[in-house]
Amino acid sequence: MRLYDTATRAVREFTPLIDGKVSMYVCGATVQSAPHVGHIRSGVAFDVLARWLRNNGNEVTLVRNVTDIDDKILGKESVENRPWWAVAAHYEREFQNAYSILGCIPPTVEPRATGHITQMIELMQTLIERGHAYEADGDVYFEVRSFADYGKLSGQKIDDLLPAGDSEGESRKKDPRDFALWKSVKPGEPSWPTPWGNGRPGWHIECSAMAKAYLGDAFDIHGGGLDLVFPHHENEVAQSKAAGQNFANFWLHNAWVTTAGEKMSKSLGNSLVVTEVAKRVRPIELRWYLASAHYRSNLEFSDSSLQESAVAFQRIENFVMRAHSIVGEVDLKSTPMCADFEIAMNEDLNVPAALAALHEVVGEGNTLLANKAKATEIKGALASVRKMLDILGVDPLAETWNQSGKNTENLETALDYFVQQAIAVRTAARENKSFEAADAIRDSLRDVGIALEDTPDGVRWNLEK
Repeated sequence: MRLYDTATRAVREFTPLIDGKVSMYVCGATVQSAPHVGHIRSGVAFDVLARWLRNNGNEVTLVRNVTDIDDKILGKESVENRPWWAVAAHYEREFQNAYSILGCIPPTVEPRATGHITQMIELMQTLIERGHAYEADGDVYFEVRSFADYGKLSGQKIDDLLPAGDSEGESRKKDPRDFALWKSVKPGEPSWPTPWGNGRPGWHIECSAMAKAYLGDAFDIHGGGLDLVFPHHENEVAQSKAAGQNFANFWLHNAWVTTAGEKMSKSLGNSLVVTEVAKRVRPIELRWYLASAHYRSNLEFSDSSLQESAVAFQRIENFVMRAHSIVGEVDLKSTPMCADFEIAMNEDLNVPAALAALHEVVGEGNTLLANKAKATEIKGALASVRKMLDILGVDPLAETWNQSGKNTENLETALDYFVQQAIAVRTAARENKSFEAADAIRDSLRDVGIALEDTPDGVRWNLEK
């Protein structure tokens, strides 16, 4: 398997540090607002990666943090008229609900920043002792010029950088580019005791402390959105490696969901909040839309492209449900993976190429259905298709989607029932030589994507491609 590593700017061979075990840290949410589809793309992208790694026989430990103390969260206290911790708890639940709606497997652990203050203090003490950080009037700063590789991850030079701008104590810094590890207490703000006085953590120190707490000094993959490369991940690298850790072996970053070519933002309003978008298409269709593009490619969001994607998925789903009604359950564990799908996924999760393989097998399966092939032949195609869909998290027969109240098997049965009723009325019209009425029924079905085929064995129907 090969993955694109942001640190080396190259696709390179991925081998776990411990054979058969993969350790992943993914930057999760700063819980200060409801998640929109741009936020949740990261969750879907790294869920697909974890599924593929498990399919390849690995035990995956996935850590996805929650930033529950932050300037933005504190700023919501007055806007929402409730304590900062209530704001954070509310939106943390909204994020967890969004991940669940889209069928993401829960991470191994989901630590909160406020639960790891002790680890942050220990890390800061180490950095001060090693000459990479300093205290100034209750604040603690990382000295960027003390770390020779600062800027290497993002490809930037220190002298070209703007001031960090993450605290009010800029005049106390040795260099304006030094960033805050700890912020001294301010009136009305929450605080925790440290050797340097009461205060609260800076953003970047949180992830370094939590990654070490759960994954140790070295782990396989650090992931997150492309917007986190600088300054967040650059600062994580500096803190952790300056403290003597090897930290992440690979850095993976998913690209943005964009609107009109611009990164999606909260200013676009509630129309793009996950729970609202999931009212316009089914959650499984929204996941298909987010998962179907390459994770390193920007995904331009529009309702028209979302609907087109949903229709494309429905064609695949239709094959699955029709085949399932003939052959019943299949054993996915013993089913071999489609070779072309496997090659594509092993090449930096090339989902678009993997989907080409998926569509080819679906096409072969539809031909088998049309030719009334033996159930054993149809079963092989169905098992292969479902196994590929399972990796992408969109197998319509998976328990995840049935638990959500979207029992697609029942929907397929209901659709077949109503189409058969229309076919019966059309047949009666033809027998009565009411050919205009019969043609009108056929044309009405075609208008909604259902094609009728008159065969010697009777009338058959299919969803049009």
